[in-house]
Amino acid sequence: MESPLKIGPVFGISLYEVNYFCLLCPPIMNKTTTTYLSLGSNLGDKLNHLQEVVFLIQANVGEVIKTSPVYETPAWGFEGDNFFNACIKVETPLTPTALLEKLLEIETRLGRERNKGTGYSSRTVDIDILYFDKEIVNTDLLTIPHPNLQLRRFVLRPLADIAPQFYHPILNKDTRNLLQECKDKSNITKTPHKLYTNRSQLFSQLEYIAIEGNIGAGKTTLAHKIGQDFNAKLVLERFADNPFLPKFYEDQGRFAFPLEMSFLADRYQQFMDDTSQFDLFKNFMVSDYDINKSIIFAKVTLQEEEFKLYRKLFNLMYKEIKKPKIYIYLYQNTERLLRNIKQRGRGYEQNIAPEYLEQLNRGYFDYIRSFPEQNNLVLDISELDFVENPADYEVILDKIQKYAVKLSF
Repeated sequence: MESPLKIGPVFGISLYEVNYFCLLCPPIMNKTTTTYLSLGSNLGDKLNHLQEVVFLIQANVGEVIKTSPVYETPAWGFEGDNFFNACIKVETPLTPTALLEKLLEIETRLGRERNKGTGYSSRTVDIDILYFDKEIVNTDLLTIPHPNLQLRRFVLRPLADIAPQFYHPILNKDTRNLLQECKDKSNITKTPHKLYTNRSQLFSQLEYIAIEGNIGAGKTTLAHKIGQDFNAKLVLERFADNPFLPKFYEDQGRFAFPLEMSFLADRYQQFMDDTSQFDLFKNFMVSDYDINKSIIFAKVTLQEEEFKLYRKLFNLMYKEIKKPKIYIYLYQNTERLLRNIKQRGRGYEQNIAPEYLEQLNRGYFDYIRSFPEQNNLVLDISELDFVENPADYEVILDKIQKYAVKLSF
């Protein structure tokens, strides 16, 4: 039997995502049914609420086949903040009743609090079953097709994007006709945002993620984990073979300039080699460094005149370098960095002064503040152990996900 580890990348969802997002495994059935769902949110981080709904539906309900664009719409039937709305097409093995139960579980998990009154109210997430193929269902708990879908422009507009010719089994009109005849004239605005069926698909849109951090921050380890879990091409810094590095830690003043020039030449060559070649079998690239670390380290270690010369050479090279869609900086406090450095046991690192690590941290933050237009994501992981604790790893992935969802690709 083929290893289940190989299943993830083939279908675009990683083994990690399957393990994390499963609430309760739905019954395995050969037959699936097409269902159309309406999603909405007008509380908190609306866009990420919708994205999380899609991820959970993909993991617990069935395969998400299509997602509509995200629309901004006014509250319907009550006074409240504007909604983000979308529709999705799903192939599910569940019965209508089992589907409803799963969707209610997802709403509860994402903080939905139901109004005990009779009117509408704001909510973190709202998931409605619009159609369940051509079935007509009338029970005390469930009515399909949704009894009000033809009255709601915020439902029909996104539904028309993914099912324009789907016929209402009772009204015998397709979505386009229902939209044309809808008397709801609410202002519906299409946003630049889109929803993804799983994290692998979302991260693949980033094309290139750079993970940076101080010495011993864990950037290489995190890059390895993301690369393995989401089928990314790894671009790792080659520093262990640099002949100037051990000498630099012994005599910084003497060996700083040849060390930084050596690093710059190597990073430039590696970036040009690794980032210019697209790997058809990988979803995106993730690196454990960014070329800008050269200028950050050089500013800390070089004398003023040396740095001026270094910067001229750097600026010439930088024009040709591929830029990351997200620049992640892993922050750890100095005490934690020193503990990590001691634990990994590289002899030439054991005498690194705490003051040098603090200088580097300041250098990174100065750089980040200098480029606010860059997609910088600072993650304080001083209290996290993403290697030994899956929940801590999920915290990091969740923050990357929430940041990435809001980018327009």
